[in-house]
This record gives sequence, C-alpha cells and structure tokens, in this order.
Amino acid sequence: MLKPSSRPYACSGGIFDWDKALKRLDELNASAEDPNLWNDTEKAQKIMRERTQLNDAITGVRELESTLAEQIEMIAMGEAENEPEIVADAEKKIAELAVDSKKQEIDILLSGDMDGNDCYLEINAGAGGTEAQDWADMLLRMYMRWCERKGYKMSLQSRTDGETAGIKSCTLMIKGKNAFGWMKTEHGVHRLVRISPFDSNAKRHTSFASVSLSPVLDDRITVEILEKDLKVDTYRSSGAGGQHVNTTDSAIRITHLPTGVVVTCQAGRSQHSNRDMAMQMLKAKLYEIERRKKEEEKAASQGIKTDIGWGHQIRSYVLHPYQMVKDLRTGLKKTDSQGVLNGDLDEFIHAALTGKIIGDLEDEE
Repeated sequence: MLKPSSRPYACSGGIFDWDKALKRLDELNASAEDPNLWNDTEKAQKIMRERTQLNDAITGVRELESTLAEQIEMIAMGEAENEPEIVADAEKKIAELAVDSKKQEIDILLSGDMDGNDCYLEINAGAGGTEAQDWADMLLRMYMRWCERKGYKMSLQSRTDGETAGIKSCTLMIKGKNAFGWMKTEHGVHRLVRISPFDSNAKRHTSFASVSLSPVLDDRITVEILEKDLKVDTYRSSGAGGQHVNTTDSAIRITHLPTGVVVTCQAGRSQHSNRDMAMQMLKAKLYEIERRKKEEEKAASQGIKTDIGWGHQIRSYVLHPYQMVKDLRTGLKKTDSQGVLNGDLDEFIHAALTGKIIGDLEDEE
C-alpha cells in the first residue's frame, strides 16, 4: 500500500503528492465558504469544479485503502482459522481492487479544464498518394472501433475521399464522458509499415498520417475571431453520402488567414448549419493550438524536453516483416497489431497519460 506522502493526485492537468492534495482541498474549501466568491462567476465555477474533482479523488483513494486493509485482515483471519475459502474470496476482491484503482487513476489524470469535454478528431493522409490515404482510412476505422468499445457517439463532420482508395482527410466529432481527456494522447503522426496491397511487386511501403485532437468548447471559453481574417468557400462534398454526409453544394471550408488553419464541414443540410459547425471547429482548433503552445513554453521554461508538437511521430504500426505496434513515447509494444487496428488502444492511452516508460524508446526499423 502507498504511504500517504507518496500518493499522487492530479488537478487541472498537474500531478502532485498527497500532502499537497490535502492542503489544496483545504484551500478550496475555504474559498468556497467566502461570501464574495460568486462576485466572479467564472472564477467561482473553476474553484468549485476543481474542489469537486479533488474531493472525489481523495475520497476514492481512501475508500480503496480502507477496502484493501479489510481484505488483508480477512486473509490473515482465513489463514489463522484454516479457511481457504475466505482467503480465496479476499484475494479475488483485491484483484478487483487493482482493476478499480487503474480506472480511478485514469479518472484522476483526466482532470484538465477540457478533459471532460467532447472532441474533434481530425485525420490527414501524409505524402504517398493511395498508400497513405488507405492508411488514413485504416486509422479512422481504428478510432471508430475504439469509440464503439467506450460507448461514445460519433458524427462525421467532413470527409474527403482519395481518388483510388482511402481518404485524404476527415473530421470526426466524438461525444462521451472524458472524450477529449482520453483522446488527446493520440495527437501526432502515426506510421505504417506493410506490404502494399496497391503494389503489384509486393514491396514494403512506409506510410504516414497525422492525427490531431481539439476539445469541443463550452461556455467557459470564448475565442474571438475577426470576420476579416476568414476566407469562406462552399463546395460539393465528396464523401460517402447517405447517413454520413450530404452531397449538395452546402459544404463549407473556412480558412483562418493569420494562422493558415483550415476546417471543413459537410454534415449539415444547409450552408448556414455547416458554417456554424465549421466556426465551432475553428475556434476549438485555435484554442488547442494556443493551449499546446503554452504547454511547450511552460515545459521549456522548466527545462523539460517535450514532444507535443503537431508533427511529432508517436506510434509505429509494423505489419511486415513482423507484427508490432510500438508507442515511441513510452516504449509500449504489442504484437497483436490486428487487435490494435480493431480499436484495442487503452493500454497505449493509459501509458501515455501516466507518462510511464515501459520499454526502450528506440524507433523501429
């Protein structure tokens, strides 16, 4: 069992020790009792939100420790009285506690300001034509399978198909508890190595696709965008049609001129609705760019090397000459590549969220 001083906790995206967690909760409780707190509604909501998250985390740890202590006593009693059934039952409950503690660890880690929000997932094929576009489509399928496992709802906001196969780009809105918190670690470049099904000579090909995440913003965040900074185009969608996207000229593409950020939306049935959704996506993307910029600056000021840039390669998927999916940040490897491509991502996400180095960090050939 962890000693009280060594227990970690997360609050607003940071990891602190147990003593600091208790001290911070006392501070938040004192602030909550201040009669002038609600003079600043935004500040008050932030304090109350952090207080609830921290109180739930501390309560959860204490409940786990209490239950663990009870089961250890049951094991001791069972052994003393030669009752193997009692021992077996207590050991089973301890094993269940280990699963619960891992879930709680994730819930504690997902305590950033936007972690509880829905999110936009954007996939773009890298250079390489059909091969890269097919890889982008494989990634889309992988994330959709993962979302199905989590019980998340999905809606395709835009999709541009490749000329022969796959997709050039797509944007998926994902709705569910802690959607952004879970998905944010998937942000980066993904590499595929395989025998290309599009190469008649059966040669090995390496393909790249980028994945970017941004939170769906709520009323707490305001992003100001000047109309003069926008270039708005309408076009006919080239997606699958039917239940996925419409095929009228109502699709919208908005370019934010100062940053070069481009968003598209074709999910709605009118230009008006698509423009509204595209503006929400643009604000979310600009917010996320600024958030990551601040994280990089903070890390740099503390002398910490960080790999959270937009173009950083995070994972390789090797399907030939062997089967291996490897996370290049944590070193985690899995030989069940097909399982991963079918949405088995939780181990990779958990390791990335906790920052655990599991294996060597050398890149795969």
